[in-house]
Amino acid sequence: MYLLGYDIGSSSVKGSLVDAGSGACVAQAFYPPHEAPMSAPRHGWAEQNPDDWWTYTRQVTQQLLQQSGIDSREIAAIGISYQMHGLVCVDERQRVLRPAIIWCDSRAVPYGDEAFDALGRDYCLSHLLNSPGNFTAAKLAWVKHNEPDIYARIDKIMLPGEYIAMRLSGRVVTTASGLSEGIFWDFERGDVSQPLLDHYGFDRSVLGELKPTFAVQGEVTAQAAAQLGLAAGTPITYRAGDQPNNALSLGVLEPGEIASTAGTSGVVYGVLGKVSHDPLSRVNPFAHVNHTTANPRLGVLLCINGTGILNSWVKHNVAEPGMTYPQLNELAAQAPVGSDGLSIIPFGNGAERMLENRSPGCSIVGLDFNHHSKAHVARAAQEGIVFAFMYGIEIMQRMGLAVTRIRAGHANMFLSPLLRTALASVSGAPIELYDTDGSVGAARAAGIGAGIYSTPGEAFAALERIEVVEPDAARRQAYAQAYQLWKNRLDTLLTLKNNN
Repeated sequence: MYLLGYDIGSSSVKGSLVDAGSGACVAQAFYPPHEAPMSAPRHGWAEQNPDDWWTYTRQVTQQLLQQSGIDSREIAAIGISYQMHGLVCVDERQRVLRPAIIWCDSRAVPYGDEAFDALGRDYCLSHLLNSPGNFTAAKLAWVKHNEPDIYARIDKIMLPGEYIAMRLSGRVVTTASGLSEGIFWDFERGDVSQPLLDHYGFDRSVLGELKPTFAVQGEVTAQAAAQLGLAAGTPITYRAGDQPNNALSLGVLEPGEIASTAGTSGVVYGVLGKVSHDPLSRVNPFAHVNHTTANPRLGVLLCINGTGILNSWVKHNVAEPGMTYPQLNELAAQAPVGSDGLSIIPFGNGAERMLENRSPGCSIVGLDFNHHSKAHVARAAQEGIVFAFMYGIEIMQRMGLAVTRIRAGHANMFLSPLLRTALASVSGAPIELYDTDGSVGAARAAGIGAGIYSTPGEAFAALERIEVVEPDAARRQAYAQAYQLWKNRLDTLLTLKNNN
């Protein structure tokens, strides 16, 4: 018996087959082999064709079945992870009406800001826990005001993962977690926000049928089965956005636990055990995969644009030509904690929500031409990334999240021993590194929704912990001093930007 997991990303669709008995991954695939196309008809726009996601899903499924050699009738359940905050619009025949407006598209910001003012800060933050901002509801408002002919033909709207589930099953289904990431969910009422629908003039019927995150949400139709090579009737039993799913994949479910990633951009996703919000909406609380009204579990999402992209810049513009990332890590380790007073503010990749959507740019502060070397710059870059993470974690702590441990996949910048030790030391939380990915996590989670596993602990029993990084007790004070200097310099930079 096997479990099938899909991860519908903006770069590719990934898939994994997991043996339900052992929990082991028996096959993995992704498509396309190059980065999936993204259209930007205007500055700040980002669109993709949902039908392309379906094509990629078909290719991935066929590769998985060929690799594994299994009979598709042995697949007991399907789970889906997906890029968050997108908008897919379909008509009553489930035909796509326009390209999907995806997560990094910023056109809807004015519509979110207007709703924030009209509904009131108190309502939005206490009920929605966020400004409507640039999330799915605001994107639908943009369609209504700018493409009225298309809006009039909309029967249902969906997130990207809900669209793939619809193509598999013919049903349009959503979850509380999905509704919350679109800023449709009222946490005080435990239901869709009627005031938000009324403000935008949306009919509730455009939303999918509400189902639990872990439950049968549809079955593969005969038509979809023929296209993908699956067995008709295979249940779809789980779906979640990529960051909640990443957290689940790492076993991050309880208050105080944090899941983190550090690729081109970085994410900190912490679990909070009460309904709370940041008064400045710098981090975004959503319903986590195990959230209920009686037992709240919020996933507080912090996204930092300038992480791995800064390290890449240093590699290509500061380091010796041909230097590898492991060699760059070794170079950085030659400098002392705090880089002898050199600080790098890593916000050079667009507006940072953590900084209230300001774009201060990347700054190198305290550079001494007579002392600092390439090693100091390399270390200051990695420490600047760590300090940006910590700056966001402190916002979460003020919301009531007490950080107990940080879990991450053994990938990207978490391959750097310096970065891992610095983050553990400045946060005071041990860092646990695991071998997993989103499609494997979605497959295992499908086993929970299908009743094959009784608890997440049972579903993720095969999760392999590679390493635990403890705080460096001998240098915690040095890290604390370096972080305080970095914060002071960031505050000065933001003040200068505001005054200008």
